[in-house]
Amino acid sequence: MNIEQARFNMIEQQIRPWDVLDQDVLNLLTIVKRENFVPAVYRNIAFADLEIPLPGGERMLSPRVEARVLQELALTKHETVLEIGAGSGYMAALLAARARSVTTVEIAPELAAFAEQNLAANGVSNAHVVTGDGSLGWPGGAPYDVICVSGGLPIMPQEFLEQLKIGGRIAAFVGDAPVMKAQIITRVDEKQFRVSDIFETVVAPLKNAVQPPRFKF
Repeated sequence: MNIEQARFNMIEQQIRPWDVLDQDVLNLLTIVKRENFVPAVYRNIAFADLEIPLPGGERMLSPRVEARVLQELALTKHETVLEIGAGSGYMAALLAARARSVTTVEIAPELAAFAEQNLAANGVSNAHVVTGDGSLGWPGGAPYDVICVSGGLPIMPQEFLEQLKIGGRIAAFVGDAPVMKAQIITRVDEKQFRVSDIFETVVAPLKNAVQPPRFKF
């Protein structure tokens, strides 16, 4: 397989048509090598438009979803980022390339180890993997400029909102299948938040995600 041709095709055929037009983001997708973050057995489909399986039954987000979220967050070099769900470490590497530092929280120890190994092997020194339950955020490092939630949330927990700086943004997939919304939530001031719906998708729910109250009869 011609790796560079496959990468070029991914960018031109999947990502750019999905309204990812920020040249810095597109350039980053050539610099951060996605094939180095997928399990070795799936390396030949690293650039396919699908969710690649990871250890423990988890999956990577598809390339176009990752790229679009990265674009919409519009990170700057001074910002601190919290990622919930490290997965393979690939999204953390992309975030780290645009931010000052990334803390990525992974509940599954084998995935945390996989992400840590991938980040180290690819020279990413400003992303730190923590093993733990990030379903209510990670208050130890709060407040954050950016929170990126890489799994589905039936509802947005108040704890995430409280861990955000004023002017900060959360990227999250909110709702239940069959229709979930990728949202960017911006903290306007102490009490106000602005919600922008970016696209509709379906992603696997975050482990231990907060559930909305259910009616009981």
